Amino acid sequence: MGFLNASTSFTRFSIVDPVPEQLWSDIPDLLKKGALLDIDELPEMEAKGWTCFDDYLDTQWVSASPHKGEYLAFTLRIDTRRIPAGVIRKHVTLALKKERLANLQQGKTYISKERKKEIKEQVILRLRQRFLPVPAEINVVWSIRRNEVWLASVQSKVIELFMQLFLDTFQLHLQQLTPSALAVQLMGEGQVEAIDRVEATVFA
Repeated sequence: MGFLNASTSFTRFSIVDPVPEQLWSDIPDLLKKGALLDIDELPEMEAKGWTCFDDYLDTQWVSASPHKGEYLAFTLRIDTRRIPAGVIRKHVTLALKKERLANLQQGKTYISKERKKEIKEQVILRLRQRFLPVPAEINVVWSIRRNEVWLASVQSKVIELFMQLFLDTFQLHLQQLTPSALAVQLMGEGQVEAIDRVEATVFA
């Protein structure tokens, strides 16, 4: 998902902690430290990290700086290796048949539960080398003046992952700007109880 698309859904956050002035010059180095590690040649099932906004394959920001005027722009990239369940089932079945045949030749007729688990793990490890991870790119825009961050996603799992990675990278906590949080910003902390009592309106 990206902000350069014709349309997109996004989630807004405010930065809770004071932002040190030194941070702005440290941003490029911090992004590189939290950059995505490519797992094409590794057995990991998932990788996550920052990449360049202008080129999601660029993890060193060679093609463009994250600084865009009074904004910072970069991308959260999540690479996920997916092995279809049917493929795993097929190859585990074949491996078990091969194991049973080898056991019969040795006069054995039983495969232990632990051995079955080991065989499955070995099959999955082999299959990981045959399935490339699928990359997903989610744009991030950070408004320096407004002290807000915008993430081009509304998926709860992605939001949770992003908030933790943002904290790990910049040592700053984010607060998701839900309608109630925005209402508190507009009306003040003294109206929290009144806002909490407001019931949702059904327009359909």
